[in-house]
Amino acid sequence: SAMYFNCTTANFFRQCGIYDEFVALGKLVSSIQMCNEDRKVEFSLDFAGHEKQFGANGYIVPRPQLYDLLRRQIPKERIHLGKKVLTTDQGGNGVLVRFSDGTEAEGDILVGADGAYSAVRQGLYAKLKKAKKLPASDALPLPFSTVCLVAQTRPLSVEEFPDLALEECQFRNTIGTDKMYAWATLTTKQNTICWGATLFLDEETSKENDAFRNSEWGQEAAQAMCEEVKDFPIITGQGKTFTLQDMMDRTPKELISKVMLEEKVFKTWYDRRTVLIGDACHKFNPQGGVGATNAMHDAIVLANLINGLPFHPVVEEIEAAFKAYKKERFQWVHEAFESSKVHRTMIGQSTASKVSRFFAKHIPAWLFNRIQERSCSYRPQVAFLPIIEDAGLVKPAAQPSLSVKGPVEKKQETKPTVATTPTPTPTTFDEPVQSTATVV
Repeated sequence: SAMYFNCTTANFFRQCGIYDEFVALGKLVSSIQMCNEDRKVEFSLDFAGHEKQFGANGYIVPRPQLYDLLRRQIPKERIHLGKKVLTTDQGGNGVLVRFSDGTEAEGDILVGADGAYSAVRQGLYAKLKKAKKLPASDALPLPFSTVCLVAQTRPLSVEEFPDLALEECQFRNTIGTDKMYAWATLTTKQNTICWGATLFLDEETSKENDAFRNSEWGQEAAQAMCEEVKDFPIITGQGKTFTLQDMMDRTPKELISKVMLEEKVFKTWYDRRTVLIGDACHKFNPQGGVGATNAMHDAIVLANLINGLPFHPVVEEIEAAFKAYKKERFQWVHEAFESSKVHRTMIGQSTASKVSRFFAKHIPAWLFNRIQERSCSYRPQVAFLPIIEDAGLVKPAAQPSLSVKGPVEKKQETKPTVATTPTPTPTTFDEPVQSTATVV
């Protein structure tokens, strides 16, 4: 479907020279409308003024367009798709990864960025558990309390859907009146509408959906859920009484998926030469819109610390860098995880859900601004790229890894200097295919 990025990644995109193209692909998000089944807006969560306060606005970008933008920045020969990790081994001299196609890769560091069901994490944890070094909570299955239908229409005409012509994204969440569902629609720059429906599980539906935990849902499961939600009303902005069925009629079947929405922050992020980032070590509910952002923050901090390693680091030096990475990121990850749970609760049907919506509807402006100041203050940058001057009135939070410098080779007086290449930053991917990892 689509992904949300705001001021917390803007400086990083500027450092990479892709910010202007990112903005051109995205649609400005200045509010999220919370609606009821009568097609009326109950209240809005407003994000106006972010550019002045934090240096950049927030934008919605369809996932395929974002992937294409990022992939075009990386030389093709450095990306290997269709690889499924079977085993990983690490020792004092390096890391060895074996793939299902019979090939192998070896290097100094393994970064597991292969999603919620990370093969790198599973292999690492199996070894740690055997050595009795894995916390008990890390051995438990990923918990989930919701399943979601996500989809994106084909490009639509502005005449039929005038909302598409508006400069700002029309982001609407609808809360079910007497059903365990919430559903959403949002417009994109590409004249498509991303839509989805979230089912909040009870004891019975949890058992039904848990059967699919170890298998991939196909089109049959997605279509079955479509049948359940097709009559749910949506707001289109022109007074027509559309339902989700109208979105389904305009959506290619291959662009409709049913997914589990797991939620967990793991305690173990690294061991020796192996380290995890993104969903592989912390999986958020997407209602908070912070999953991809935090994965990028992980990559920024980890890259800074790897770049600061000596030319031929030993395991102890590598593990010290990983420890510093987790120390810098863990509190921010914890806060983002709690925030995503609040947003997930807000669209539910429980008593806590109703209380959270009442609070959000009546929250004083000064308190809402204070909450945003905290969540938007972490705006990390890459230490080895030209630093961007932050234009926000609210100054960025401290970023310890920004002060990390790369190693400098000592010159020898009696011998000619030999140019060497610093330890490269690992190229990582967040789930281009299942169970992938990049070794450097």
